[in-house]
Amino acid sequence: MSKVAVVFWSGTGNTGIMATKVAEGVTEAGGEATILPADQFNAEMMDSYDAIAFGCPSMGAEQLEESEFEPMFMECEPKLKGKKIALFGSYGWGDGEWMRTWEETCIGDGAVMACDFVICQETPDEEAESECKNLGKALI
Repeated sequence: MSKVAVVFWSGTGNTGIMATKVAEGVTEAGGEATILPADQFNAEMMDSYDAIAFGCPSMGAEQLEESEFEPMFMECEPKLKGKKIALFGSYGWGDGEWMRTWEETCIGDGAVMACDFVICQETPDEEAESECKNLGKALI
C-alpha cells in the first residue's frame, strides 16, 4: 500500500479543506494518507512516504507562507529529486503565479510531478474538491 503524506498550511481553512479532499482521494485509490500540518513535517520524514502532496495558499505578493510552510519546504527541497509529489492551494487574489513558480522550483529540484497542480479561489467548490480527490488518486 502506498503511503502518502498530505502536508499543508492553512490560514483561513480553505487549503485545509483541500488537504482533506486530497487524503480522501488517496484512500479511495487504495493508499494510506497521513494529513500533517507544515509545522509537524520535516525533511527527515520524507523517506517514510512513497509520495507527498504539499498544500499552501498564496500569501502576500503571490508567495508561499513564510513563517512555517516555506522554511519546512526549503528544508525538504534537497530530497525532492525523484520523489513523487503534487501541489495544491487556495488564493484570494492574483492569477496563480505563486503556484506556477512553486511548480517550476519543484521540477528544477528533480521532483516527479504526479499531476497538474490544483488551485482554487477562496473556498473550494465542488469542482475544486473533485480535482483535489483526483490529485490524491494520482499519487498512488
